[in-house]
Amino acid sequence: MTTTTYAERQNDDRQALAANSNQISKYLTFSLGLEEYGINIIQIREIIGLMPVTAIPRTPEHFRGVINLRGKVIPVIDLRRRFGMAAEEPTDRTCIVVVEISGRHGTPLAMGLVVDSVSEVLNIRTGDIEPAPSFGTELDQRFIAGIAKVGNKVKILLDIDRVLGEQELAQAAEMASAA
Repeated sequence: MTTTTYAERQNDDRQALAANSNQISKYLTFSLGLEEYGINIIQIREIIGLMPVTAIPRTPEHFRGVINLRGKVIPVIDLRRRFGMAAEEPTDRTCIVVVEISGRHGTPLAMGLVVDSVSEVLNIRTGDIEPAPSFGTELDQRFIAGIAKVGNKVKILLDIDRVLGEQELAQAAEMASAA
């Protein structure tokens, strides 16, 4: 039977941490106003130009409505409004990023996110991602997966599964199935 010392276990832990900090993940980056955000590329289904959205009555302000994407009804939310930002007129760069999120009970749900513009796909090392800073207030940070340091800039990485709350996920699922 082999026994390991505390120092050996600590060294193993450091090596595992170093190996993890060098792992690279791909993120689709986009802008909302002057801020840059990112979503793990694994959850991106496609990027489409802004198209007419059918409004659904009695939904929260950030729900734009639904679109028909090749025969599939996709709920669409405006990320600017969801994050409490002022609404802006769409430009030729405004687009819909179609993502797949975990809906209620873990069921996959396609969702469209209106963003100001898509920037690029970045390779980001795990070691370059820090937790969201605490601002000492009741700021809702549950949808922030981390802050990535990219050159001399930062990108806010989103946990897209948490951008909508339970009740909103239920509404989105209803929108997708009822429309």
